[in-house]
Amino acid sequence: MTGLVTVVMIFSIPLVAIVTSHFQSLAKTKVKIIEKELELEKLKHENYLIETQKMRIELEKMKLEGPLEVK
Repeated sequence: MTGLVTVVMIFSIPLVAIVTSHFQSLAKTKVKIIEKELELEKLKHENYLIETQKMRIELEKMKLEGPLEVK
């Protein structure tokens, strides 16, 4: 019985290390994914601000040109 416990203990330690290493690499991958998603959201927001400013400028330009003649 003691031999069985010893064998189980000897083989369980590397298995625990492998599982722990896997979970650590999985967590690191999730962090990288979240960082990329955050960067993407920042770019989307910046794009929205630029497009909004562009539309505002075009609207002001249309107002300055005056109303179009309707026939």
